[in-house]
Amino acid sequence: MTTIYIIGHKQPDTDSICSVIGYAELLNQTESDTYVAARCGEVNAETRFALARFDAKPPLYIANIEPTVSDIPLDTRSVQADVPTIDVAAMMDTYDMRNMPITDEAGTLLGLVSEYGLARSYVRKNPHEQLSLIPMKLETLARILDARIITAERPTLGEGRVYTVIDALHVTLSRMTPDDIAIVGDNEPAQLALISAGIAAMIIAEGAPVGERVIKAAQARCVSMIATTLDAFSVGKMISLSLPAEMIMEKTDLPIVRMEDSLEYAKQVVSNSKFRTACAVGEGEKHIGLVSRTTLMQSVQKSVILLDHNEYSQAVDGIETADILEIVDHHRLGAISTLKPVKFLNDPVGSTSTIITNKFIEAGIEPSPAAAGLLLSGILSDTMVMKLSTTTTADTRAARYLADLTGIDPVAFGTELVGKGMELGSLSPEELLTRDMKRYNLFGKSVMIAQVMVSTFEYSEQNADLIRQSLERLRSATGTDCFLALFTNVFENASDLFAAGEDACLTKLALRDQPVRLEGVMSRKKDFLPQFGQMFRNL
Repeated sequence: MTTIYIIGHKQPDTDSICSVIGYAELLNQTESDTYVAARCGEVNAETRFALARFDAKPPLYIANIEPTVSDIPLDTRSVQADVPTIDVAAMMDTYDMRNMPITDEAGTLLGLVSEYGLARSYVRKNPHEQLSLIPMKLETLARILDARIITAERPTLGEGRVYTVIDALHVTLSRMTPDDIAIVGDNEPAQLALISAGIAAMIIAEGAPVGERVIKAAQARCVSMIATTLDAFSVGKMISLSLPAEMIMEKTDLPIVRMEDSLEYAKQVVSNSKFRTACAVGEGEKHIGLVSRTTLMQSVQKSVILLDHNEYSQAVDGIETADILEIVDHHRLGAISTLKPVKFLNDPVGSTSTIITNKFIEAGIEPSPAAAGLLLSGILSDTMVMKLSTTTTADTRAARYLADLTGIDPVAFGTELVGKGMELGSLSPEELLTRDMKRYNLFGKSVMIAQVMVSTFEYSEQNADLIRQSLERLRSATGTDCFLALFTNVFENASDLFAAGEDACLTKLALRDQPVRLEGVMSRKKDFLPQFGQMFRNL
């Protein structure tokens, strides 16, 4: 099944949050894919009140919809640090892997064994370096050498040097210690002499016979013996490959990515790494999987449904990389374009929650109590309890339907809900102005319009200078030509307008003296934007 994210606009309001929750519930009941309610901004006080009232969790926060490492298949194979190198090589050959992640017992990434590292283990840097063996079980060594165990007097071998006994037996004997191992061929006197010297183990090479006298002597002196068909040189080579992976792995300059990293970043890491791969790790550097150039070549897009907006400037970051499946909105037409046809429902009603409620009704499905309460919250919030000029009969019918399901008085609840969003005392002017702002492109001008709902004009009148200063800072920070702010009084059916922009622009817009009281202006999209949009046409 495909995971599809239903997401609203930046600086989400109550309608944006509640409508995505409701639509996700509906589609998860009627469609086979998995639909996830999402948001790309913080939840405001009013919305937090609604979520708490109906015991609901906020939608999943997604800062960027670009495909990430988590969206691609990863090779999750790895081996622990004590695994013999030859087993690592065999696994890499079996699965056609150029690199093998090495971890500890807890799964923490320690290093990488690469093809180059394996080559170095075959071709020793110093030909005069003494071959040695690290502590390992006798049965492991026998498996590596494809040998049979003759005596197992020492089930576990310690750290010791390995000697190939060919000539000058007395010289070899003079050097060996009880921890050492000898490789010997079909030479019973040499075999007995080595056993008498009290070595740790003896490897009989080239399929040489082992006499009963030798076996009894080995048992008596606690010497382990194994026999293999490999020649002495091959035995030495295989022993060098019995070293644990941690002894040949590379520990520095490991290419690391995390699951939340974008694929573009992962491509850079892989391209710049000598390994041409990257290790995906999680918390505590736990190994998750290997990212290869092959996996990065796949076309990956996240599937999304956009609610309560249809403009790039208001959409989640990375929307240009996403596969947009559907748009449901009640605002003016924006500038989002798609490569293929999509479902697009734009209904001029008071809220997106009204549209989603009607979808429930059309499908013959009753929303859950929580979803019904949240959709009601979205309608009451976006229509200011049915007082805004954008309110339609469809909003009224939807609100009545949801109120009947929940047993809630919409006027009493709506008044309390909206009141939660008007508590301004604890917030700075900049916090107020940025919690509900939308960017528009109006006739070549980049315009940001913020709206703050108030119960009186006391705040805007007493803090006019601070508001103007904050607007100028925000205009600079957002890189817009003009930053407008509406302080909308829901009880007096009017708004105070503040603006920041170039002097010539403010003069043409008759905004030199602020605030400007706009009677009858309650809705940003219906009352304010059409009128001022035409004024921008003439700038």
